[in-house]
Amino acid sequence: MAKMLFRLPQAANVIDNPSPEELQQRAARMSNARWTKHGNVNVQTEVLARSNPSTFIVSDDPDSGLSRTISTEEAAEWAERQDQHIAGREMILVDGYLGSQREARVPVRLFIEAENANIAGMQQQLWFPVDDADAFEPELTVIYTPNLPAPGKPEDRLIVVDLEQGVTRVFNSDYFGESKKGILRMWNRLVYDRGGIPLHAGCKVIPTERGERVALIVGLSGTGKTTTTFTGQNGSLPVQDDFVAWMPDGAVHATENGCFAKTYGLNPEDEPAIYGAVTQPRSYLENVSQTGDEVDFYDESYTKNGRATFGFEVMESAATRPIDEAHFLLILNRNENIIPAVAKLEGPQAAAFFMLGETTGTAAGGAAEEGKFLRVPGTNPFFPMPHDLQGNRFLELLEDHPLEVFLMNTGSVGGKAGADERVKKVRIKHSSAIVKGIAEGTIEWDRDPDFGYLVASRVPGIGAEEDAVLRPRELYEAQGRLDEYGQLVERLHAERREFLENFESLSDEIVDAVG
Repeated sequence: MAKMLFRLPQAANVIDNPSPEELQQRAARMSNARWTKHGNVNVQTEVLARSNPSTFIVSDDPDSGLSRTISTEEAAEWAERQDQHIAGREMILVDGYLGSQREARVPVRLFIEAENANIAGMQQQLWFPVDDADAFEPELTVIYTPNLPAPGKPEDRLIVVDLEQGVTRVFNSDYFGESKKGILRMWNRLVYDRGGIPLHAGCKVIPTERGERVALIVGLSGTGKTTTTFTGQNGSLPVQDDFVAWMPDGAVHATENGCFAKTYGLNPEDEPAIYGAVTQPRSYLENVSQTGDEVDFYDESYTKNGRATFGFEVMESAATRPIDEAHFLLILNRNENIIPAVAKLEGPQAAAFFMLGETTGTAAGGAAEEGKFLRVPGTNPFFPMPHDLQGNRFLELLEDHPLEVFLMNTGSVGGKAGADERVKKVRIKHSSAIVKGIAEGTIEWDRDPDFGYLVASRVPGIGAEEDAVLRPRELYEAQGRLDEYGQLVERLHAERREFLENFESLSDEIVDAVG
């Protein structure tokens, strides 16, 4: 990424890198904030999810291959409007690093209105701290004015992403995700320019008898990426929750020093690590239901997209450990028809399913995505360039640094979960057994006659009474629904090929891998 000279706009007053304690106290004084019985702050925002329709990449190229662009001239006009607003405001400045390894870390900065101190506090938790303030020079910056509308833009909100300057400007959203993803979106471009691929992925280290195995977990927000990352197998440790870089030398670079977790349905039995991290004084809650000082992670009356941030210092993690190579990659797919709980992908087929990015949308993507079947290349809606580049780069790295790739359904088989008794839900315990089996190499595989990938004939930890989630064809056949199954197979083959053929520069190997 070309680095251009950039200076922050002048503000009436700047609170320069306040302590976590000061930010928490400032957040607690916000009119929409409350203390919980856990000693943390819960903020109710007006905006409940990322504003995708309001997000524009700065480009003067009409054939850029990007879905939403804004001209350099118009972007400059909005920047001037924001700078004028900031001139009369008190702002908070937060500096940090993406990544802890000195040779790979990226200096980053947030400049936000002081009225929204919770966003500054949440962001500070997720970045690695600055060790030499005098030498610090940000490479990526988010300038954030939650209280400045953008008339004429969708819902009067605007996110302007200037990749050349390394600056994202956010207007009229008080949702923390715009800060977090504002930095990571620009980091995507930086990683690609350095020869790697940014993965919207968690990462964990799993001890086994054959040595430690490093897992990458790719998935759209809300598909179980965080749950899969933090669910323990053999004393596994999380490295990262949201984004990693897979680099040309095969190394994996982490980004954040904490986690931005969904809280809907959170409980100590299914997700003890996340529950413990969320219910302690240093975490921040966002849009979690609260009565008095009691929080309710199951109440969705305001939103299903309740969230929390916490730093990795509150749990044991491997966030600062160098990762020289990964051993396997999971592509999460929250589906509800004929996708097995796990399938092993080979060669270009792995790149094809990576590009397909199939899943059912959740509240994390806003009302426009929730409950709808989606195809999001790389399960990465934050990749700020044509998606062909993702697929081709993934295949290149896979050929240079082979690792095992698996498709993993975190939804259900045979229909929508809860629809009737014929539907089989893929539960957290099933997914955990699958991850353990992959790491230990104990899963037995058979070739699927319809899709050509390998399906599990046996997974240790999943009994015969539950293993219908492993082989959808057998389930449909046993229920007298083989015609329905065949129609779904035919439809998926046609739709997948048509989808991949829309990417003009995508390798023919990848397109042909779906049949």
